[in-house]
Amino acid sequence: MIPSYLFWLPRTFFRCLSLLLVLSLTVSCAATAAQPTDGSYSYKSPSSDGIGKVYYGREIANVMGYQGANWLARPSRATEERSDMAVDALMLNKDDVVADIGAGLGYISFQLARWVKEGKVVAVDVQPEMLALLEAERDKYNVSNIETVLGTESDPNLPAESIDMAVMFDAYHEFAYPEEMMTGIVKALRPGGQVVLAEYRAENPLVLIKKHHKMTQKQVKKELTAAGLSWIKTDDRLPQQHLMFFEKPTSTLKQADT
Repeated sequence: MIPSYLFWLPRTFFRCLSLLLVLSLTVSCAATAAQPTDGSYSYKSPSSDGIGKVYYGREIANVMGYQGANWLARPSRATEERSDMAVDALMLNKDDVVADIGAGLGYISFQLARWVKEGKVVAVDVQPEMLALLEAERDKYNVSNIETVLGTESDPNLPAESIDMAVMFDAYHEFAYPEEMMTGIVKALRPGGQVVLAEYRAENPLVLIKKHHKMTQKQVKKELTAAGLSWIKTDDRLPQQHLMFFEKPTSTLKQADT
């Protein structure tokens, strides 16, 4: 004869299993509730080199403060990044107005200034300490066509349709408010103007840069096309970085002509 307790074992087991499933769902819902959203952004526990804020699936990187300015001016940077080749690839006109977003010490701004002798470079940064260092170098060498602008985390503080190109060299991945910043940059571009990003290649494991300070082409395209820009091309001449070109639509001009 089969002991009666064996008939109760399955019922007890399934009751326990049901209870565990309910608890699991409760914990799961609580975990989901603990991940707040803010429009296009969501949040999680920060990574070692991230801020815990997520945009289109990408955790935004920590900002390099002015305390790390020496790294931006390291002697090896010229050969590691070949920014001279990047600036050549921009094909600037001498009267262009170019915004260097996240200008830092002006490493790129000074190179751009040599190309737009009849135009100007607008060096934008959110750290007044960085701009002060840039201005000191500018004044020391009497460079007359670099203008500095103190932006905010969500606004480059540029007038509408005032620039021909905006460049971001290893800066975009640190924007705390990429959606708002790109809205401001696109607004500042003249119709047909371009945005150019240089970002270390996240697809390449041999590029020894911290994870969140690199980006894939796919991710860059996803975020910048969401801002209303059209991808034109990716220039692969740089040793470690993507050089990606985007354009603001000229539809406003066409509508004005018709």
